[in-house]
Amino acid sequence: MAIIESVTDEDAGAVTRRRTAALFHCLADPMRLMILEHLKTGEHKVKELTEHLGLAQSTVSAHLACLREGNLVKARSVGRSSLYSLNDEAGLQTLLKHAGPLVRAERGEHHWLDEHEGPNSNQEALHSVP
Repeated sequence: MAIIESVTDEDAGAVTRRRTAALFHCLADPMRLMILEHLKTGEHKVKELTEHLGLAQSTVSAHLACLREGNLVKARSVGRSSLYSLNDEAGLQTLLKHAGPLVRAERGEHHWLDEHEGPNSNQEALHSVP
């Protein structure tokens, strides 16, 4: 007898957490961030990225595979080559913009925990971030 399992809210939450972890794993490597920066200028072949970044083709391909798994880039076939591009440039820009205060906090430039005394106490600091 087969047991049919339904997806519960808890299971959906676990899936969301795994996908979020995969996304941040993709963003955790400086070379992958450089690839994303290059792809902001338009579609690129792996060969072009290897030339721009000075990396081996296998290294660039591995980074692109990770970025595809994280749904950050997409590929389209053209003949025997694939052209890579950003999957959601606006979404990526928004994510990186909101990460700015956290990045600066790590360097000691912004201490939002010290400033947070009420529900709106750090709103001015958040809105002043470029």
